[in-house]
Amino acid sequence: MVKTAKKKNKKASHFHSTLSSSAEKKQGKAKITIIDYNETQFQEREVPKAEDCFCFKDTSSVTWINIDGIHDVDTIEKIGKHFDLHPLVMEDILTIEQRPKMEDLESHILIIFKMFYYDERIEEIKIEQVSLIFFSNCVISFQETQGDVFDPIRERIRSAKGRIRKMGADYLAYALIDAIVDNYFIIMEKIGEKIEGMEEELVTEPTPKTLQTIHNLKRDAIFLRKSVWPLREVISGLQRTDSILIKKSTAIYLRDLYDHTIQVIDTVETVRDMVSGMLDIYLSSISNKMNEVMKVLTIIATIFIPLTFIAGVYGMNFKNMPELDWRWGYPLVWVLIISVALLMLSYFKRRKWL
Repeated sequence: MVKTAKKKNKKASHFHSTLSSSAEKKQGKAKITIIDYNETQFQEREVPKAEDCFCFKDTSSVTWINIDGIHDVDTIEKIGKHFDLHPLVMEDILTIEQRPKMEDLESHILIIFKMFYYDERIEEIKIEQVSLIFFSNCVISFQETQGDVFDPIRERIRSAKGRIRKMGADYLAYALIDAIVDNYFIIMEKIGEKIEGMEEELVTEPTPKTLQTIHNLKRDAIFLRKSVWPLREVISGLQRTDSILIKKSTAIYLRDLYDHTIQVIDTVETVRDMVSGMLDIYLSSISNKMNEVMKVLTIIATIFIPLTFIAGVYGMNFKNMPELDWRWGYPLVWVLIISVALLMLSYFKRRKWL
């Protein structure tokens, strides 16, 4: 469900000799898309090589450069060199197990966070690291693979809806992070639907598969918590920074984004409590089911105790037992056995043990 990788411990002194990606090894070049816009003009295109991005470094318009595929280290290296990114920043981008964080590097700001999305095909939650670097007029986003939750942002830019075409690169960075946070609510809704669907099953017919589903939900909640809690620090850091890259007009949107992050954290904590409660309910249901089985077996054993005594007495076959030669002895024993069993069953029902 979640991609894992070992973080590199190398310290970079220059790009070519040290950079390597901890993402899954894949073939092919990274996909580079460029969206350049201002209030009146807009262009969008996909470019085949990193050099095609270089002309957008010092434009007066706002440029969003999106790179899908951090496995293509050469492309990432070229972009990093041209935009004067520190080798340690590049190493953070290429290491996918980074904790969400924000670093103010004066000429640019680095933001690393986790993007969750729900794969409808296999009904699982996927996690991917996204790195944002924004300058005064440019935003560069690095993603592990193609596919993201940024399509509403692209559509707003294309159609010039809202204020995004009138704002700067800092607002674009805010909009991208906000799209990630809003998608957390969708993930929470998916988990909530799974929890609701399992509640009746937990009480009536819990199975080992139910337990596995609970563990999967618990794992999802843990990953969400690990991603959302540090994101609160990231947004708070953006609010407190005195960087000239973040305009005062964007500050109010960052406060709103911080509120959304707090809501997601509260929801994640609620989900964790619910999943923990489901595990307790599962164990209680299994225990109750076992108790019911033991109760039935105990009642059966209790009924057969006197019956076994009667059968044992008349199975001794001593010569002087008077009932052995009696014509109605055998039927009488059966009448006695059945009567004792019925009396005991009646007693158990009166005591509401059955």
